[in-house]
Amino acid sequence: MKLKDLKLILFAIGAVLFNACGVYNFTGGNVGEAQTFQVNYFQNYATQSPGSIFEPGMDRDFTLALQDRILNQTSLDLVNSGTADLLYEGEITEYRISPMSATAQQTAAENRLSIRVKVRFYNRTKEDSDFDQSFSFFYDYPANTQLAAIKSEAHEVIFERITQDIFNASLADW
Repeated sequence: MKLKDLKLILFAIGAVLFNACGVYNFTGGNVGEAQTFQVNYFQNYATQSPGSIFEPGMDRDFTLALQDRILNQTSLDLVNSGTADLLYEGEITEYRISPMSATAQQTAAENRLSIRVKVRFYNRTKEDSDFDQSFSFFYDYPANTQLAAIKSEAHEVIFERITQDIFNASLADW
């Protein structure tokens, strides 16, 4: 076999391998035929769940976090009208602080902040992927620490996980 033929074969194999990798991306998102998305405002109904408390501003912060997640991990355009290909809507259903572990004096050593969000997802380009599902996550912190001191970090950690779970449920094609 000549060197020229070997180079041609190696080039062909490389081209096929490179082209085969084109259907994957780093986020795992598969938007299909969709070009736009809309995230409706997530109302905070946490107080309707026994034991939950109301956290002002969290509804806005969560809505923006979900919009940012989708904008950063897809090539979709955000729209604010009712004509989006993908629609996310729902509500915050739980915001709860619970003791997690006790000390020898039977006081809490650690608390857990839990947030639950109910999401309805509609895909106008692929209706069999619609869902109505709840997502939740938590953040543990020392009981001697006030919530106000860790709230920003806790929300960031919880929102990161919940928005990624929502993204995976709606757009990940594994």
